[in-house]
Amino acid sequence: MALLAWLVAQVRSAIVYGLSAALFGKVEIENGRIEPENFDTYPVLTLDNAPDITVDVADSGSALGGVGEIGTPGVAPALGNAIFAATGQRLRSLPFSLG
Repeated sequence: MALLAWLVAQVRSAIVYGLSAALFGKVEIENGRIEPENFDTYPVLTLDNAPDITVDVADSGSALGGVGEIGTPGVAPALGNAIFAATGQRLRSLPFSLG
């Protein structure tokens, strides 16, 4: 059971990382330097602002591995489609901005 909890935590973390990239992930160059310079100043979604995330695991009988990566790639497209469904506005660049 501890392994399953680890798997769920990895996927949730990947989803939060994907949401952070879709909402805040912007790299700017200032005076020839990349801003932010490091992850300590990189904006991320905090737990108090994160949605509830449910991860369902289907037991295929195969060994577990590489599960953290599967949560990130689909987040921005799903969020973009949800924004389109709610507003009718199709956003085509990251980070998303309705402004």
